[in-house]
Amino acid sequence: MKKFLASLLALSLLVGCSSGGGGSSNNTEQKEETKEETKEETKEETKEESSGNETASEKIELEFWLAQGNNVMDLVNEEIDNFNNSQDKYHVTAIQQENYVKTFSNIQAAIAGKNAPDVALLDTAPARQLYDKGALVTFDDFQKADADFNADDFYADFAANGIADGVTFARPWYGTIQIAYYNVEAFKKAGVDPESVKSWQDLVALKDKFTSAGYERVWEPMGGDAKNLIDAAFANGAKVLSDDGKTVTINSKEWVEVWEAFRGWIHDDKIMETKWNGLDDWAYWYDTIDDVLQGRSAGYTGSPVDSVDFDFDVIRPLEQFGWNGNESKPWAQTLMLVMPQGNGDERQQGAYEFIKFLTNPENQAAYTMLTTYPAANKKVTEVPEYQKFLEENPVAGVLLKQAEHVSSYPVDPTGGKILDELNIAAQALELEGKSAQEVLDEAQKNAQIALDEALGG
Repeated sequence: MKKFLASLLALSLLVGCSSGGGGSSNNTEQKEETKEETKEETKEETKEESSGNETASEKIELEFWLAQGNNVMDLVNEEIDNFNNSQDKYHVTAIQQENYVKTFSNIQAAIAGKNAPDVALLDTAPARQLYDKGALVTFDDFQKADADFNADDFYADFAANGIADGVTFARPWYGTIQIAYYNVEAFKKAGVDPESVKSWQDLVALKDKFTSAGYERVWEPMGGDAKNLIDAAFANGAKVLSDDGKTVTINSKEWVEVWEAFRGWIHDDKIMETKWNGLDDWAYWYDTIDDVLQGRSAGYTGSPVDSVDFDFDVIRPLEQFGWNGNESKPWAQTLMLVMPQGNGDERQQGAYEFIKFLTNPENQAAYTMLTTYPAANKKVTEVPEYQKFLEENPVAGVLLKQAEHVSSYPVDPTGGKILDELNIAAQALELEGKSAQEVLDEAQKNAQIALDEALGG
């Protein structure tokens, strides 16, 4: 299923239309023309408002801050237009941000300046940080008063990222989970049924079949960070922090066993490889995919978004592999919708109504068909257009199954330093071949110092 078809199906769900975007973002002249046109349109709207006609400015104005690519923003703007046209009380305007990190820093400044947006899209950790500072409106009273709300409509692992001590401070919009991709011809030549591979041990046990079929590399875990190794460790029961949150546990036997196995498969057995070059670029990602597309490797682990241009006769998806007898539990990163404090009761009610609209099954279907990111609302499967999409796009079905058994990365009081240490350790293991015990002991020591400082110890 090509990206064009996904976009077409997504947009077919939406009532009405909106321009959403313009020409190239680099076209300065067109930008200036657009600015002038906007000014003239604003003047005309102001005249109409003064004549007593009901206009958008008579509604309660709401701002939605989010970082999305331009093609996704086109869809988001369609959804916003539909919300604005569906009722007479609120008018939402999207303010596109540079990236998630910038969104968070901008919101912190806006809250300090008492000029916060009404709704924002944040990663899980920043959302939790704002809640811990008392900077977010909680959802519980709104949800109790909402006859349509049913907590069971949302995947529990996604929803859990927006709940602390029984209080809901954020609602999940979508998630991202890495999955496995295999070369159809490679598995056919090796005589391997892909559905029979449930664990990393199952895969490695088949190495002779793959090498006999001409595939020197059985698998390529995507490099660039520690995520693939973290996912596998979670399947082995590994935890980042102790239950009381005071001890970093990233050098426990559950971690070391998994990481050392990958070190051996990469450096000793040489049946796996990572194209990670230690640089902050995307070359390793494309090189990995090319190896699988061109038959040099039987498969790799990567992002759902990789599939938008795949020919599913060549590459097909699987859920991530488990560890020994345990099912896979990959880290599901969740993007959360939050309501910053300080905008008054009417705007807060409007923010809730807008979030409710964005997370209804129809809009969830449109978003996930365009991006391939799994929806947070399980009722997306009841939308006819999405049901048709599932028949055409195998990645969507795999993601739905994978979403039923995932892990959440814990809230990190250090502001991300534990993950930084894991990324450093992964690079030393995957590129230099250092032992898992060595790199994880070093990572744990440094991360524990950061945690003690964060906890005031």
